Amino acid sequence: MAFPSTDSAVLLLTCPDQPGLVARVSTLLFEMGANILHADQHQDHALGLFFMRVEWTASSSDAAAAPALDALCQEFRIRFTPLAASLSMHWQLRRTGHRPRIALFCSQYLHCAADLLERIRSAELACEVALILSNHRTIEPMAGFYGIPFHCLPVTPQTRAETESRQLELLSEAGVELILLARYMQILSPEFVARYPSAIINVHHSFLPAFMGARPYHAAHARGVKLIGATSHYVTSALDDGPIIEQDVARISHRDQVEDLVARGRDLERVVLARAVSWHLQHRILEYGNKTVVFD
Repeated sequence: MAFPSTDSAVLLLTCPDQPGLVARVSTLLFEMGANILHADQHQDHALGLFFMRVEWTASSSDAAAAPALDALCQEFRIRFTPLAASLSMHWQLRRTGHRPRIALFCSQYLHCAADLLERIRSAELACEVALILSNHRTIEPMAGFYGIPFHCLPVTPQTRAETESRQLELLSEAGVELILLARYMQILSPEFVARYPSAIINVHHSFLPAFMGARPYHAAHARGVKLIGATSHYVTSALDDGPIIEQDVARISHRDQVEDLVARGRDLERVVLARAVSWHLQHRILEYGNKTVVFD
């Protein structure tokens, strides 16, 4: 899905479920003269929680005028803050016209990075690549082709802390808001992850925890699995255990060799990571506990 050419505001909220929530939000936007473009909600009945996403803009006559939307957003924050407090809401207001600066982390497998770079170049993903970081130089020619600053920072057990410190410096200097781990084969420390809460997205094969290690496809093939898959999730301090954003699978058979599993797995990783990034950029994701709500 291509990102919209006009700017809009997206309200994401979570609160205890109770009658009248949709009406109270939509009534406030109506009173302000806002035009609701999309609205969706979800209830977790087991936990008694309500989730909502509302995308809105200024009235149709001046929807393209940024100052009008700026003023409406400011008015909305003022008027919505006491209402949200009275309903115990956690909420955020984002703008679709903002193109966040991202950093790509990768190692020697370049299929996910190459896919993301082309989607960004073709304006399928609404972001700007500020820099590429890797512990190998394999991606350096690709970074040069796209004109993106590249930094090679090898990682060893002895230099891990020093390397992370340098990575954080580069990210800060570049104004990075979102980090994409495009098959970056290094573990980030809890201290690093804490600097970018809900702003690091990873992708990996979905054989975990059954087939760990450096050769999961070989182990899966030896076991005769019939499904392979990929998972994209937010990174937390718990390794590969963050809130899942997207997953997909493909069927395989006894005719498929290890090379076939690897090829299909890489295709799944490309698509799953791209979907997760797209939904994050479109402000379609709400986290709660160790789960996500992903609005259509």
